[in-house]
Amino acid sequence: METISAARLTLWPLTAQDADEMAEVLAGEELYAFIGGAAPTPAELRARYAALEARRSPDGRQEWLNWIIRRDTDGRAVGYVQATVADGGRRAEVAWVVGTAWQGRGYASEAAAALAEWLRARGVARIEAHIHPDHHASMTVAGRIGLLPTEHFEDGERLWTWERPGGVRREAGV
Repeated sequence: METISAARLTLWPLTAQDADEMAEVLAGEELYAFIGGAAPTPAELRARYAALEARRSPDGRQEWLNWIIRRDTDGRAVGYVQATVADGGRRAEVAWVVGTAWQGRGYASEAAAALAEWLRARGVARIEAHIHPDHHASMTVAGRIGLLPTEHFEDGERLWTWERPGGVRREAGV
């Protein structure tokens, strides 16, 4: 998996070695107001990240693509982006999380835009995100990367989507 460059950030492929640093980034309890759960411990993250390093679901039907968002100025981790690619590379479910200390600086929009551009360049025909209807910051990010809200809700979250006109893929696979 490759790194992805943005204006002020670089997305680095996630590894289990990122767990300690990311536990600090993800420590704020307020971060979980809309996504649920609680701040993970370094040990929990190491186990989760080790599983994600496989880059595939156990049944092989999904690609698990995860990147740490790092600032170019100092290499500091500020969050992560992820894409679960399914349907033979035609559809990707994306998500982004930026630690509370780094929110409000445009990092989520910049990282999500770089991820969406990377996915589109690889022929993904549909990009989706599920967003809590009260999470205005994430709705703003979704809009900035070209996703539009739908009327579909799942587990209390609205589905936002972007589809390639005609659904035609330009390249095979991601």
